[in-house]
Amino acid sequence: MKTTLLTAVIWMAALPLHAGDLLSAGQKAPDFTLFDFEGRAHSLSDYSGKKVALYFYPKDDTPGCTAEACNLRDHYSLLQEKGLVVLGVSFDDAESHQAFSQKYKLPFTLLSDPDKTTAEAYGAKRGGLLSFIGAKRITYLIDEKGFILHVFEDVKTKSHSEQILQFLKAHQ
Repeated sequence: MKTTLLTAVIWMAALPLHAGDLLSAGQKAPDFTLFDFEGRAHSLSDYSGKKVALYFYPKDDTPGCTAEACNLRDHYSLLQEKGLVVLGVSFDDAESHQAFSQKYKLPFTLLSDPDKTTAEAYGAKRGGLLSFIGAKRITYLIDEKGFILHVFEDVKTKSHSEQILQFLKAHQ
């Protein structure tokens, strides 16, 4: 009986009470302004004319997030050859992003979304009692005109750059 009750409580905690809906391919990507760890503002509109991989992740320096960031780092030159700008977004603060970026020598920009409004606009904010664990792991591939090309909901942390490159190759 106790196990059943505990299972029910855990299951209910995972239910979203409110979280933004995922966006779909073909939709205009919402503009945003977020800051990197150096205090520089970055808006999606700053990257007009370029493809953007906007990836949301739960937390700096955790196993899955580190695997994903390092995979993107290790294949960054290939992503750049395809004309892609990589922007990582989490709820972590500037100090956390700076330490994470420097520790793993990340060549791309990490942005802080402390009030979670950008994550919510992109459907990357968790709802319910799980909202405290960070953003959902999801990547939006955005075209040069600001429209969503593809949504990666099932991100493979150890091979995410390959997922992106395969999509780009198939849709040239």
